[in-house]
Amino acid sequence: MQGILNVLKPPGMTSHDVVDFVRKKLGIRRVGHGGTLDPPAAGVLVLLIGRATRLNQYVTGMDKIYRGEITFGVRTDTQDATGKVLASQRVVLTQAQVETAFSRFTGKLTQIPPMVSALKYRGKRLYQLAREGRRVSRLPRPVEIKALDLLAFYGGQEDGHPRVLFECRCSKGTYIRTLAADIGEYLGCGAHLSFLLRTAVGPYEINDAWLLEEIVKCDDLSSRLLPLSSALGELPQVVVKPEVVRLIANGNRVNPGGVEIIPAPLTPGQLVRLEYPADRLLALAIWREGAPNGYFQPSKVFLDHE
Repeated sequence: MQGILNVLKPPGMTSHDVVDFVRKKLGIRRVGHGGTLDPPAAGVLVLLIGRATRLNQYVTGMDKIYRGEITFGVRTDTQDATGKVLASQRVVLTQAQVETAFSRFTGKLTQIPPMVSALKYRGKRLYQLAREGRRVSRLPRPVEIKALDLLAFYGGQEDGHPRVLFECRCSKGTYIRTLAADIGEYLGCGAHLSFLLRTAVGPYEINDAWLLEEIVKCDDLSSRLLPLSSALGELPQVVVKPEVVRLIANGNRVNPGGVEIIPAPLTPGQLVRLEYPADRLLALAIWREGAPNGYFQPSKVFLDHE
């Protein structure tokens, strides 16, 4: 069994909790996910089942889209609403000031990963060190905020803590809680992420995500799995002839004569997806020049020997 399952993770569960949930439902161990979602957050969690786990680098590398809320004037030790309040003050902000800050944090920038992240430091997760009360230095990491849109502004007249609803499209490795905290520091008042929902991971959108309750009731979850090729839309599709399927299963090269559909032109070293029929992924392959018309050399095979 192999495929991709778009799940809507509820708040309160870890990403690993959801993986374990689906492992028990399917009765298999080989289940992973394509990018952690923090326990307080909800939204799209892409599960990779069977040999789909070999696509992890492609799914984790996809852009993410989030909707969230930032509360200004309150700093926490986790940069979100679950942490201990470090400082609180009444704040007066205008929508124009927030929009200016958003423009400042759009584009390529660097972030210092939070201590509550899953990054490792000398063999230990940062969040494990944080639980022990330890803080270590972290190197800034490059990320890209491709769009940061203000959806609603609430002035905080009652409690002195303005809030904004926003939508963010970003590259892999972006910490939205850190983005919120950094925006608060830029505005001089501090802030934390008070709500987060991931609405998309690449082509996988929240409107198509399965609720855990729906998974429980599904008698044949394997029939609901998305094809592996759904994670590889950016790679050229090469549809091969049926007689070369066995060659691919054994990791052998495929010459152009064994191909039905080939995009043109291909450049040497280009990665493609070999399929038969269309949308059934057999392997990832590299286009090589030589012998006399070039060939496709499988690099990752997703097909059992036939």
